[in-house]
Amino acid sequence: MNSLLSAQYNEIKGARGALFSYCRSLNNADLFKGVADFNDKTIISLLVHNANTYIHWLAQLDKSADIEFVKTADITSMDAIEKTYQLVDTIVNDFLIRYSADYTLPFTQNLPRKEYVVTVTPLQLFTHGITHEFHHKGQILTMSRLLGYTPVDTDVIRT
Repeated sequence: MNSLLSAQYNEIKGARGALFSYCRSLNNADLFKGVADFNDKTIISLLVHNANTYIHWLAQLDKSADIEFVKTADITSMDAIEKTYQLVDTIVNDFLIRYSADYTLPFTQNLPRKEYVVTVTPLQLFTHGITHEFHHKGQILTMSRLLGYTPVDTDVIRT
């Protein structure tokens, strides 16, 4: 199953690459412009949020790595975002290797920074990360439309 999930993640990275390429075509200032319909969130802040979701669920939850959250204020360019996602790629790869014996075996863990525990499977965590990314990718494309751009196709299968 590791090769299947790794192949799936490679497809996710391809779609992400299409999104990053599109974001590079936008006016840099618009990447950092708050969008009122999204509670003044920015395209960059959602990209950072996606990265932090992977950090939280795939590295911090089981304490496999002492990785700090990325601060939106520290991100000043698409180059910085792409560097952040190189870290995400490493986290995902390490996660898939760490749980390759059985992605369906549940484990219970205290939720970092919260007062309760969760019981999840590695497959649920991986799925959560990628679906969460695609949810916010759609929001990013909508934000760009609200900023006056015409979004491009950033799906896994692009036509």
